[in-house]
Amino acid sequence: MALLAADELHLAYGARTIFDGASVAVERRDRLGVVGANGSGKSTLLKILAGGIEPDGGRIVRAKGLRVGYLAQEHGDVGDGTLLEHVLARAPGRDTLALRVEEVQSALAEASDTDEQMALSEELADLVEALGALDKDFAPHRAKRILVGLGFALTDFDRRVDEFSGGWRMRAALAALLFEKPDVLLLDEPTNHLDVPSVHWLTRFLDSVKQAIVLTCHDKEFLNRHVKRVASLELEGVRVFSGNYDEYLEQRELDLAMLERRAEKDEQKKKELEAFVTRFRAKASKARQAQSKVKQIEKLESQMVDIPKVRRAMSIAFEPTERTGGDVIRVSDLAFGYGEHRLFSKLDLLVRAHERIAIVGANGAGKTTLLKLIAGELSPEAGSIDFGSGVGASYFAQHHSETLDENATVLDSVWAMAPDLSQSAARGLCGAFLFSGDDVDKRIGVLSGGERARVALARMLARPKNLLLLDEPTNHLDTESADKLTESLDTYDGTLLFVSHNLDFARRLSNVVWDVSAGSVTTYPGSLADYLDHVAAQQDALDAELAEDDTAAVPQDKAARIAAREEKKAREKEARKKRAALDRAAAEIEAKIASLETQKAELEQLLVDNTDDHEALAKHGAQLTQVNASLEAAMDRWTEIEIEREG
Repeated sequence: MALLAADELHLAYGARTIFDGASVAVERRDRLGVVGANGSGKSTLLKILAGGIEPDGGRIVRAKGLRVGYLAQEHGDVGDGTLLEHVLARAPGRDTLALRVEEVQSALAEASDTDEQMALSEELADLVEALGALDKDFAPHRAKRILVGLGFALTDFDRRVDEFSGGWRMRAALAALLFEKPDVLLLDEPTNHLDVPSVHWLTRFLDSVKQAIVLTCHDKEFLNRHVKRVASLELEGVRVFSGNYDEYLEQRELDLAMLERRAEKDEQKKKELEAFVTRFRAKASKARQAQSKVKQIEKLESQMVDIPKVRRAMSIAFEPTERTGGDVIRVSDLAFGYGEHRLFSKLDLLVRAHERIAIVGANGAGKTTLLKLIAGELSPEAGSIDFGSGVGASYFAQHHSETLDENATVLDSVWAMAPDLSQSAARGLCGAFLFSGDDVDKRIGVLSGGERARVALARMLARPKNLLLLDEPTNHLDTESADKLTESLDTYDGTLLFVSHNLDFARRLSNVVWDVSAGSVTTYPGSLADYLDHVAAQQDALDAELAEDDTAAVPQDKAARIAAREEKKAREKEARKKRAALDRAAAEIEAKIASLETQKAELEQLLVDNTDDHEALAKHGAQLTQVNASLEAAMDRWTEIEIEREG
């Protein structure tokens, strides 16, 4: 039996039908990807499954006691309290249990009837046992590890959650959902507000999740990693395929080719039958045969297949760009900050022709700011950014879609960037970005945010220069269009710098990685795949590079080489000492935790064994409260040590 199922869904908004008899089921430990063009109803389907939207028809079936967790693309009220409290509050039923413990303790203190005391004591023992089991499954250190994995710092734990920006609130909502461990996880574009390191962490975390997952995501690599079935929202309805996203695309193409071959054979057969009827209908000797052929035609027509209507995906062809010199961009002694917050100081970078640089790093590290500085939208406080010979830049930023002329049509807006194009060529360019027919005559003011972003992309790529600067270009594209944009950019012959949390986009296009962190930019040759493969060993590689730099500076100076080796040995010795100290601290705190957990178990057993002695219950309950507080503090210290050891 399915955990969660939508059966014969019907939903319409005005004259627009979203679902007409759609059905989909979520099985235990399912990995279901929901795909389709933007506007096809992916988010709506997840909202219906979550209970946030009531369909016009059909039914939603849920297994008894099913807990469903839902991450929406936009998160509204985050409530009050600190970040850590926000996550811990999602432990299922904890608040109810804790409140009932207080009520029973108060009632027990006032009860005078022996039978009532006995009943309350038994209930209190059961409640304490349930709370103990809950605290074991939903311990604070687990919440902290999730928060750190999603990019939060230890100092963020005690900040009020409503102090964070929208993107970080979404991370907090995701952390709370992952901590909660619902039976079914409904994730609507979970990578939208994450940076590359956090997406990489979430990928590994979801690998270990045992609950069912229903997922929408425009990142093809993320989908391929996490889905084993695909529910595709096609023009003719919902179709379900086995396999990951790539396997779904292959199966859909095979199905379509098979249906087209069958339709061709049926059409040919129909023509032959019609020709016989036309030729022999008037002949008395053939009239019976002709009538039989008419019945065959009617039967054939009733069985003829309907070819699914396939939505077009984005398709762009790039013409060769003008050649540049070998050095495309040189950044020298660059300094920039916002008020007292310093982002860069004495930054030096070099971009060579035909490099494709993925700019990665935690949100707030300065990735977009660096791109804006190179694009000339911001001016450095010190230093310089110089373009090489023959270099011209085209820049795409998300806010560019907000600066479009509200009264211009899609066609006029795109055509203005390449006025030498014929009208048919300009319309073809709009069509490449999924604006066709009457869509090209729509005013910018009536377009959605995603449609505006496509117009901004089309304008930039109408006449792309030999340097492209792209800030999250796939954000408002569906999975297939993001994939096609990636394929198209793979044929672009210029130089490319981009910020993108889309792992598939970044892996396939990058041949250099810039890691922006702590006011510096570290360059890694190779693709994002190479960078992620070696991310765990970055510190060792950096130490080795520093040692090589020391010896390379004076290759003939024996004393300098010896000094460099001794300095390296000293650093390694200090690192080993620090590691040993952390290992001892971890062992000590783990022993303390084990002791406290033993005390906790003993006290819980005493509560169970002394249900008829309310004085003993009060005494042991107070002791248990102290032990729980000590255990929580020990767990917090263990988390801090583990984070330091991992760093």
